Amino acid sequence: MERKELAVELKHNGHNCAQAVLCAFEDELQMSKDDLKKMGAAFGVGMGCMEGTCGALIAAQMVMGLKKYEGAPVLRDAAGILKEFENKCGATICKDLKGRDTGVVICECDDCVRHAVEVVEGQM
Repeated sequence: MERKELAVELKHNGHNCAQAVLCAFEDELQMSKDDLKKMGAAFGVGMGCMEGTCGALIAAQMVMGLKKYEGAPVLRDAAGILKEFENKCGATICKDLKGRDTGVVICECDDCVRHAVEVVEGQM
């Protein structure tokens, strides 16, 4: 199964969006699934209960940091992930993606999770 589809499956089986992205990379990260779930626990509806950044995007950034950090900031990679995610999804803020204020969904959660995984894989 493709990693992005694994992430969607995890999302439908007890993981929030951030946890699903993090746990989809469990095989490549040196952390337990339990620790990855703890790390993503606060980002189930984006940062700040839909007010901030999408949880799937936050997790993509965390995965990239866990994989690429070698003592110096990874800002160029982080900027690339943000830009590519926004290009694929149409926004980066949870409430905008879900159309909370407009009634127009820009990108469904499953697709945000898929795209988050894709952008991380593209950076590695």
